[in-house]
Amino acid sequence: MYSQRTGEKIDTIYWVDGEYIPEVLNEISFFMRDWRQNELIAYDPRNVDVMAAAQHKLDTTEPYLMISGYRSQKTNDMLRSRSRGVASNSYHIKGMAADLRLSSRSVAQMYNAAHSCNAGGVGKYTRSNFVHMDCGPVRTWGR
Repeated sequence: MYSQRTGEKIDTIYWVDGEYIPEVLNEISFFMRDWRQNELIAYDPRNVDVMAAAQHKLDTTEPYLMISGYRSQKTNDMLRSRSRGVASNSYHIKGMAADLRLSSRSVAQMYNAAHSCNAGGVGKYTRSNFVHMDCGPVRTWGR
C-alpha cells in the first residue's frame, strides 16, 4: 500500500499462524496515521483484514493507494466543513476505515470485491475515484 500524501510504502505480512504480529501492527498504525496532524492511534487490524480480503478477490498484487486512513477529530471536522460526504462520526476517527484506489481496477470492481466480503462498510466514490472500506457494521452507499 502506498500513501497518496506522504509517498510512504508498506508491504508486509501482518498475520502468521493465526496471530497478528504486534510490531507490524505498529508499523501499519504509523502508516495509516493522520498526516495532517501527524497523529496516530492503534489502527484496527480487522480493517486490514477487510482490505486484504478485497484485494485477494480482485486477483491483483498491485498495492492500494491510500487516500485516507486514520483521521483526528480536527482533520475530520475540517474535511466535513468542505464536503457533505464526510461523516461527523466517521470510522476514520476510530482507526477503522480507509479510502483506497487501485489503478488496475475500477471503483465498481473494488466496491464489488469489498462488498462481497460482507465484513463492514463499503462506500463507492466514483467521481473521486476511490472506495471506502471499514470494519464497522455491514452497510453500503455511493454511486
